[in-house]
Amino acid sequence: MRFKDILGLAHIKNHLVKSADAGRISHAQLFVGQEGRGTLPMAIAYAQYLLCNNLGGENIGGNDSCNLKCANLTHPDLHFAFPVANSDKVKSHAVSNHFMEEWRLFVKEQPYGNLFDWYQLIGIEKKQGQIGVDEAQDIVKKLALKPYEGGYKVMIIWMADKMNTPAANKLLKLIEEPPEKTVFILIADDEEQILQTIRSRCQILQFPPLAEDAILEALLAKGLAREEAVIIAHEANGDFNKALDLMNRDSEDLVFERWFVHWVRSAFKAKGNKAVIHELILWSEEVARTGRETQKNFLRYCLAIMREALLINYNIPELTYMNIRVDDFELRKFAPFIHENNILGITDELESSIFHIERNGNSKIIFMDLSIKLTRLLHKKMAAT
Repeated sequence: MRFKDILGLAHIKNHLVKSADAGRISHAQLFVGQEGRGTLPMAIAYAQYLLCNNLGGENIGGNDSCNLKCANLTHPDLHFAFPVANSDKVKSHAVSNHFMEEWRLFVKEQPYGNLFDWYQLIGIEKKQGQIGVDEAQDIVKKLALKPYEGGYKVMIIWMADKMNTPAANKLLKLIEEPPEKTVFILIADDEEQILQTIRSRCQILQFPPLAEDAILEALLAKGLAREEAVIIAHEANGDFNKALDLMNRDSEDLVFERWFVHWVRSAFKAKGNKAVIHELILWSEEVARTGRETQKNFLRYCLAIMREALLINYNIPELTYMNIRVDDFELRKFAPFIHENNILGITDELESSIFHIERNGNSKIIFMDLSIKLTRLLHKKMAAT
């Protein structure tokens, strides 16, 4: 993968190229950015730049054979680790090496894809993957070997925030003092989920949302009509993966919209109407039947919608970007019910639910409890002015 293939982020490309050309290559780097911002493509392009002795900032020149191997993710000195779980394919002790064929397909077809896209591809969408001790042992073994082609060795750890504590402790010494010419590139959505002792040994590079113009140009290049491309580029909010899903009508947000609208309408009706509680129970059971990653993504979607509603209520619509397309639901009409008297309570309950789902709480109970609390919070009155 070449730098020219990555959308926007010119300042990050320039930083990586100039530091590499000057020989200032940190042995441990942490790329931090939410999904769809290009952290994985950038890490692969940077690794290719180091491995193939490319110059000029665009991965041109250098070793043609090396560039081809990096493009196919088959270079012997380019290693990957990513979250996995036992599946129909791998019954126990699953590690990244068991899924390299799927990984190459994923990077080729969805380089901006998110963790849920990956879980779907390998058939573990109803589980929570992780980077565990077995993976850490594999990393230690791989990096103990000398470079196959005599140059750098690069280990890219995608979604390093899914690394559990035993694995992080096992890798701590290696990340602090790696073999000569060994480079770690850790990629994370949320750096706070990475062990502090690991973070402190990494040079951190923050990835901002992609520019709307960069997403627009990419959508136009894919043949999308300009009018639709402008709308999608804005709604994507810097996330190219979301832009592609919206273009292909394949966004999980479309399902989340239906769930959200049904949920809040039932919550409004539930006050003083015990019969509606049955609707909330059925709704909770429907959501609980999905995988935990889907449940967490839905709750994050709800957090984003509540933010949008609050901004609309306080007359700052220029900072909003989301849209709901189902059942004639208008965010503008919902917005007055989200205000200073309930937004903190709603946010706390949604974040608490994410926390409990991550820790394998009973999903039916979590969503039913959340629904009852939402019913009370939505009926709180806005402070008098």
